[in-house]
Amino acid sequence: MLLLHARWLLPVAEPPIERGTVAVDGRHIAYVGPRAGAPRGVDHDLGDALLMPGLVDAHTHLELTAMRGLLDGVPLWRRHVAFARARAAVLTDAALLDAARLAIADGLRAGVTTFADSSASGVSLQAMVDAGVRGIMYQEVSGAAPEQRQPALVALRDAIERLRPLETELARLGVAPRSVYAVHEDLLIDACAYALAERLPIAIHLAESRAEVAFLREGAGEIADALRAAGVAVERRSYSPVHLLKELAVSDVARPLLVHCVALDETDVSFVAESGCPVVHCPTSDAALGHGIAPVVELLDAGVTVALGTESAVTGGRADVKEEARLAALLQRVRTGRPDAIGAARALEMATLGGARALGLDDRVGSLEVGKEADLAAFPLSSYAVPRGDPVAAAVFALAGTLASFVSVAGEVRVNRGELDGADPELTARVQRWADSLREWDEIERDGGTGNESASARRLAAAGTRRGGAPPPGI
Repeated sequence: MLLLHARWLLPVAEPPIERGTVAVDGRHIAYVGPRAGAPRGVDHDLGDALLMPGLVDAHTHLELTAMRGLLDGVPLWRRHVAFARARAAVLTDAALLDAARLAIADGLRAGVTTFADSSASGVSLQAMVDAGVRGIMYQEVSGAAPEQRQPALVALRDAIERLRPLETELARLGVAPRSVYAVHEDLLIDACAYALAERLPIAIHLAESRAEVAFLREGAGEIADALRAAGVAVERRSYSPVHLLKELAVSDVARPLLVHCVALDETDVSFVAESGCPVVHCPTSDAALGHGIAPVVELLDAGVTVALGTESAVTGGRADVKEEARLAALLQRVRTGRPDAIGAARALEMATLGGARALGLDDRVGSLEVGKEADLAAFPLSSYAVPRGDPVAAAVFALAGTLASFVSVAGEVRVNRGELDGADPELTARVQRWADSLREWDEIERDGGTGNESASARRLAAAGTRRGGAPPPGI
């Protein structure tokens, strides 16, 4: 029995406990309460720290980490195109796996124990298994044109069958139709039907921007223009992305995880609540892309489960779910003009138990409760959190950016005294080399293939040797 003692316990489902102890027996929590009442065991004193459930990153793209800092200020649509081209030219499966591993390492150091990842390549599942973290890797599927329906579905099935042997009790597979504009509605229905038949969870980017609404409602805007330029027929299809899922019965039958949900009106919020679909709020990404602020208060008031996601290193910069909780609370106060719009306790819940609920894992993780699995994170209380009248407020508003001193997943220690267990000392350097190759490739592209490119071209040719086929059929 391992006894973890801390200045404060933040159970999430119950009030904070000062000078508390969590007892871990194997992979499960056996006791949560005052230190004086704890059972006997091996003491591990975390000192002046907050001990809480491991954080849940309910939406991310781990494989994009090598592109951090390369697409700042670039609109979402052009980011999709840039990644597809970079994938073909530079980013091998080995590069994407390294990027995913680095993102998970960064997340663990920030106290994240569960990752919900959308992946085009499928490498993220291997990265999760290797790191011993909990998570769902949603295999992406895309194809905006009707003729892409069958090959895209075949590619999805092949990817799932190839990845199935890698699944563990902690890390499993899901299906992610990319968005309503990147997936033709027939393919969307087919992909969801396949996922339901295979008992796989589903996630979809939805209502991420006003351009997405204009594409469906008017057949106009930058997304519609880009699709037409790619030879895809575009027509007015529905009032909104949420309405489309309702009309196709996808939301009511498949109940996918809805990612972003920025561009919603009252009818959209009502439909989301009626369907029982959970929502992932990604405030940093939505702000970085200029998409706006999701109506989180209205969603919560309607009874919708809301989780938090970091989106990716490309838009978020870092895998800090505490920062997402802080920003979510502050932006809702700005948007509503109410200082009580979202309090610290609600923000912390979205980062932990809300994320677990959204992923269907709340019977196992998300709060400090006896019988749940020991996914835990401890954070030292820095000078920013002193004095502290409310430890929950300190966790949300004062500790963003603070690295974890202790992290465990299902009782297995992953971070101890701030050090990541089994860290690869060469990983950061390898990912930096991939990023350097990307930057050189980008410079060549912008030069139109002219100029002194011989050395760079040779490096890119070596780095760009790909395993596997072309990127999934897309837009």
